[in-house]
Amino acid sequence: MNNRNRGKNTGDDTLFGSEKQISKLKLAVEDMRYLLTREYPEKAASELVGNRYRLKTRQIQVLRGASASDSQLYNRRLKHIETLNLKGKTVYLDGFNVLILLESLLSEAYIFEGLDDCIRDLSGVHGTYKRVNQTLRAVGLVASFHRKNHIQKLVWIFDKPVSNSGRIKQIILEFAEQNQLNWEADLQFNPDKFLAESSEIVISSDAWILDHCKEWFNLIGYLITEESLSVNLIKTK
Repeated sequence: MNNRNRGKNTGDDTLFGSEKQISKLKLAVEDMRYLLTREYPEKAASELVGNRYRLKTRQIQVLRGASASDSQLYNRRLKHIETLNLKGKTVYLDGFNVLILLESLLSEAYIFEGLDDCIRDLSGVHGTYKRVNQTLRAVGLVASFHRKNHIQKLVWIFDKPVSNSGRIKQIILEFAEQNQLNWEADLQFNPDKFLAESSEIVISSDAWILDHCKEWFNLIGYLITEESLSVNLIKTK
């Protein structure tokens, strides 16, 4: 593990560290919402907006993650639940999505609040998951959330094809045993589809999952507030 973390990329301060760049990003997200609402394909819309505002690749990545159409936003808000509805429930958690986002946040990488109030980052798995210095602290934050909200059971869902998914599953289960938490961990070949079709409450910032699941909870937003986390949060609205 050594000193590995998920901090900023070289150049991120230039892309996201000034008020000028943030203002430009907000205008771009506004334009993207307009086009998506009028059913422009996401790729074509992001290229059009990216060219207009001369956005770099990582800025376009944020643009896509932060944007949604009016109908998508309405639908997601309708399905979002509050903390008082978590007590005694089973919650399914998009394992790598949540874990990597928390690791990025704790590594002081830039994270972004989209139009749907969901928090996203710029990291990814890319076929292999590697544990970092912040991994256990991230798991500990999920444990705190579980206890405070009296959740009956929390199930971590990981991508089976991702290298080291079996190892992180074991780490999660060992942590749960040591801390007397009612957790399960499962490996799925298609976790997005599995979570989208679940009848339980889902935790993820994946837009496709949020559009197709029954109910979801904004865990990262909750943790930032509840645990008073120090974060490099960029708001896009």
